[in-house]
Amino acid sequence: MTTKTIKVLFLAAEADPLVKVGGLGDVAGSLPRALNHLPDEITGDYKVEVRLVLPFHSAIRKKITNPTHLFDFTINSRHGPLTAKAFQIEANGLLTYLIAGAAIAEDSPVYSPDASIDGPKYLFFSLATLELAKKLDWQPDILHANDWHTAIAVYAMNIQKKSEAFFKNTHSVLTVHNLPFMGNGTEAAFDEFLLPASKYPRLPWWARKFPLPLGLQTADRIVAVSPTYANEILTPEYGCGLETFLKARRKAISGIVNGLDQESWDPSRDKTTAVNFSAKSLEKRIENKNALTAEFSLDKNPSIPLLILISRMDPQKGVDLAIDGLRKAVNLQWQAILLGTGDPKLEDACLALEKDFPNRVRAAIRFDAALSRRMYAGADILLMPSRYEPCGLAQMMAMRYGCVPLARSTGGLQDTITDAENSDTKGTGFLFKPATSLAFVETLQKVLKIFPNQVRWSAIQKRGMAQDFSWQKSAFDYANLYRNLEEDAN
Repeated sequence: MTTKTIKVLFLAAEADPLVKVGGLGDVAGSLPRALNHLPDEITGDYKVEVRLVLPFHSAIRKKITNPTHLFDFTINSRHGPLTAKAFQIEANGLLTYLIAGAAIAEDSPVYSPDASIDGPKYLFFSLATLELAKKLDWQPDILHANDWHTAIAVYAMNIQKKSEAFFKNTHSVLTVHNLPFMGNGTEAAFDEFLLPASKYPRLPWWARKFPLPLGLQTADRIVAVSPTYANEILTPEYGCGLETFLKARRKAISGIVNGLDQESWDPSRDKTTAVNFSAKSLEKRIENKNALTAEFSLDKNPSIPLLILISRMDPQKGVDLAIDGLRKAVNLQWQAILLGTGDPKLEDACLALEKDFPNRVRAAIRFDAALSRRMYAGADILLMPSRYEPCGLAQMMAMRYGCVPLARSTGGLQDTITDAENSDTKGTGFLFKPATSLAFVETLQKVLKIFPNQVRWSAIQKRGMAQDFSWQKSAFDYANLYRNLEEDAN
């Protein structure tokens, strides 16, 4: 039997462990490796070969001191040719290319708060990635871009196909991790790199120089990071003004839930927790709760539910709903620890909650990865009242560690959590629908009534811990998508 190799050039702004800022770093750090290591019994008559391309960020330079310099080449711009430098490394067994150049400043952060600053960097990077493939003479079957930062590569490749043969048989996939971030503010960079605006009549006029909409226009397949989010972006509530255009592309859109590195997120081996445990030794978990409450000088009382919120402080995450809800639920028994940074107003609201309820609330206004693991391992309930959540990873991490999620029924939260209120045999968490503090409180009341029933509660915990959130499952769905693109072309 002949085995077909599907060659994938995977573009991202960040990828763990080289550089990680947000959830995309988890995805780009895990999905390419999972694709490359899909077992033969899953893929059958084909296999996937992924090569990753990243900007050579300053954060990567601090970790990688001796990359292999491949070659230099130029990218056309309004002010003349700009030099790009291509480097190669192997990261966790994955062949990875790093692109450097004047537009990718050696001292710049991965992301700037101002997209007009990031525009030249990521347009340069996207165009350089296409030239890299040509210089390598490595014709990808699939160009896989992620979010606005690399979406322009899809658009530019589509333009090049009209006059060049190199990408003639290359298909494109664009994964949308967060639709509202379209790259608005990058318009000047289009002129800088001689890229024309779109003339596609179904695309709103205001979006014709935004990287993400142009990628959405020209990608052969669009993947949202959960099936529910794939449907939500077709609605006015979540479509960000692109819903009519996206409905016209409905057949090209699908949803694939992100995975979780289940080797890294393993409570039986996690060195950051006070005590290791598994679903078979769930009784040990109480020692992590005791250690966590002691760390934050909260009363040690196993019968009081410990709630946690681990989040970027952003209105999207519904942090205000949780804070307002906890204020309304002061008559109920609970303790809470809030961890995160972001919007100063939400940070202040968390600190105010601690000040007003010093015996039951703690606010840790910082980013602390090790603390988040201790919180997952010791707390009883994760609060995740997101207004929208394309996929979400916190709920998966929480369930993996026996922390039961209480979340809003939206996006990936709806796809990964089974509501225990409606199912005594399948429930893994609790969901509420309206994006209001009242709906949050009503659900919290129901959860706290169930918590004392430790037989039922431990069953919910164990079902959550048994969920398969592995990247292999997501990788198989992506591999099928690639294969279907190849087969449709033939």
